[in-house]
Amino acid sequence: MGVICLTYERLLIEAEKKKLKVLEKPLWHSDGRILGDRIAIRNTIDTTKEKACALAEEIGHHDTTVGDILDQTISWNRKQERQARIEAYNIMIGLTGIIQAFEHGCRNKYEMAEYLDVTESFLTEALEIYEQIYGCRTMIGSYLIQFIPNLGVAKLI
Repeated sequence: MGVICLTYERLLIEAEKKKLKVLEKPLWHSDGRILGDRIAIRNTIDTTKEKACALAEEIGHHDTTVGDILDQTISWNRKQERQARIEAYNIMIGLTGIIQAFEHGCRNKYEMAEYLDVTESFLTEALEIYEQIYGCRTMIGSYLIQFIPNLGVAKLI
């Protein structure tokens, strides 16, 4: 169950395997954009951790989105945006990542985010989405992940 932290550099390699071209460019309204096989990441993003989260979402769009979804007033576009973000959360974290962080000794969101090499806000958003998907708790293998009332992981014997 080895989660490999996907750093920005590793995500660039994954993007290349998918025949995606990633460039850092000036962007004014978002951290990333994808058009066909070209991904632009805002060149003024402060940390590689933030760049990795943005790139994961754009890869998520490549894998899940159809057409131009910029107009978020359209319900179908919002659904596709959500699906791309779920894909990004699964790329960077996933339920297995939560378990690995627990096994590593992480006991709060800050420690988890550091261990998983994601921003705290990205982790928080991922946990909120996982709660919406799985409800109060879910099982993965012999682990129970609880989302409500607080995040918790227990290994069942």
